[in-house]
Amino acid sequence: MKEITYTEWQERRYSLLYIYTPMCGTCQVASKMLSVCEQLIDEEIPQINANYAPELMHEHQIESVPCLLIQKGEEPIEKIYAFQSVPYLLEKIKNYYRN
Repeated sequence: MKEITYTEWQERRYSLLYIYTPMCGTCQVASKMLSVCEQLIDEEIPQINANYAPELMHEHQIESVPCLLIQKGEEPIEKIYAFQSVPYLLEKIKNYYRN
């Protein structure tokens, strides 16, 4: 996954954004799951360290990490906090691409 900054986020507004903290064990597991998803959808999912993006956390009311933020343009569609399985994440991501 590609690490980005809050400034890069503001400039590009990616459709998918993985928000994490490095010391979070659950985030490490979620990161591995999203790495598999990246390979299956053949698209890079950017990630941002929540510790360095308090503005993003406030702007989108991110309640906890890990979080997969799915957007269409500048409008948030969904925030996923429970990374249940790779098939679950793939279905959520593919649903976004169908819309």
